[in-house]
Amino acid sequence: MYQKILLPTDGSKFAEKAAEHAIWIASRSGAEIIVLNVIETSSLVGLPAEDLIVKIKEMLKEEGRRSLERISEMISKSEEESKTEDVKITLKTEEGSPADSILKTIENENIDLVVMGTSGKHGLDRFLLGSVTEKVVRSSECPVLAVH
Repeated sequence: MYQKILLPTDGSKFAEKAAEHAIWIASRSGAEIIVLNVIETSSLVGLPAEDLIVKIKEMLKEEGRRSLERISEMISKSEEESKTEDVKITLKTEEGSPADSILKTIENENIDLVVMGTSGKHGLDRFLLGSVTEKVVRSSECPVLAVH
């Protein structure tokens, strides 16, 4: 039924809960999981020091790398425990608006299902990832599983 599952992650516990669902679905359907971390850089515009912007971007990239690595570890652990066939995984990092990047990835990668958390790591449900999830749910052309 599903060939490609998109799993946006920000490293939050909500994203990891969504990952558990995506891994379970992929292991049973043979779908590929595309794990996407989007580095939100719009808040950096207007900072006075260019070197500060570069340092913050590097910190955000490192945080994103750890988020992707954690999902990859979860998939490996799941495969070992359940002895299911290997889940194909692709790790991606992009810069920009999270919702826009997710929607663009859905279109460009022919995604069949998006699995994402309802809240972000900062816990400001409606103001951060919650609004991203809402925008994706409203605008996506494929099904979206929003995991609380």
